[in-house]
Amino acid sequence: MNKHLLVINAGSSSIKFAIYQIDTSLTELIANATGQIEGIGNQPNLTINSFEGLLLVNRKLSVDEVHDHKSAMTLMLDWLRNYLADGTLLAVGHRVVHGGQLYSTPILINANVLAELETLVHLAPLHQPNNLAIIHSILESMPYLPQVACFDTAFHRSQPDVAQRFAIPRRFTEEGVRPYGFHGLSYEYISTVLPRLDPKLSNARIIVAHLGSGASLCAIHNGQSIATTMGFSPLDGLMMGTRCGNIDPGVLLYFMDHHKMNVHTVEQLLYYQSGLLGVSGISSDMRTLLANDNPHAKEAIELFVYRIRREIGSLISALDGIDALVFTGGIGEHSPEIRSKICHKATWLDLELDDYANETSSIRISTYNSRISGWVVPTDENLVIANHTLQHVTF
Repeated sequence: MNKHLLVINAGSSSIKFAIYQIDTSLTELIANATGQIEGIGNQPNLTINSFEGLLLVNRKLSVDEVHDHKSAMTLMLDWLRNYLADGTLLAVGHRVVHGGQLYSTPILINANVLAELETLVHLAPLHQPNNLAIIHSILESMPYLPQVACFDTAFHRSQPDVAQRFAIPRRFTEEGVRPYGFHGLSYEYISTVLPRLDPKLSNARIIVAHLGSGASLCAIHNGQSIATTMGFSPLDGLMMGTRCGNIDPGVLLYFMDHHKMNVHTVEQLLYYQSGLLGVSGISSDMRTLLANDNPHAKEAIELFVYRIRREIGSLISALDGIDALVFTGGIGEHSPEIRSKICHKATWLDLELDDYANETSSIRISTYNSRISGWVVPTDENLVIANHTLQHVTF
């Protein structure tokens, strides 16, 4: 009988999932299918594809069927039971956005762990409740199924203490107001894969650019996070699709005083109306902006690149140098133009771009004479979660 693992990544209005089959030797996982329920509570739709890309399901759902994450999970589990009729589901691995200071590694979920994760909701109010709602839903319908939490913040707990503090009164630091960093599962995957591409990268000083609708940079040395651009929330650091990134706190005071904005209004502005969308006034999608001749689109692109170049300089300082620059994420993996703008406008990096390799999105995009090597590495957070989950399964 085939044995499987389920990986779940819950967003604000979606649930993405992946199914892996465990091979008989127990040494590796075989990707089986991926899918998502999106538009939860609005215009829900279920799509599922085999790992080879064959469309298995594409179904519009009614709001009566799927009105929240719990009902979406119930529908997904019903489909999964039929799909795995001749197999066994051994465990579920979850991407949980926030592990706070307590969790630096994945953990098997029990009542105590779940209670502790509930106490972290105030640190990630837009993400953590959805993660926990799915865990509760599975616990209700399949109470004996092991569930493993894998944290997006955990990879950054290796950073020196000085990188995990703000210059604020200690009482706030002690209650958890700290830089945490995110995209950790993506950075963990990249740091694992790089030594296979070039053994010299196993102990190198590396900056990874995870560029997508959410974007951040991470400085990695000897496979460990040294510094990252996201801080207390996923709002910090680089300019993103709809998020502003780093901003002078005085601007927030100005919004509240001069424009009489409340916390909710400021939150909506900074998370959903800023970034590429806010500057361009056109779109949050980099592909749309690159294809547009509007000067505001060009300004948004230039600001996006400028902020990345500035933060690269900051992270090089934290690393005391750099040996490699790695691009990943939707933009990082698929936009030769953005990669070219970043590299050609940072000639001081001593990264000599191979233009043909970059245009064809080869794995290595720097020349072999370049002092700093450049890479494009597709990330796979699901596989990281699946492998961690496998370590907690008893056969």
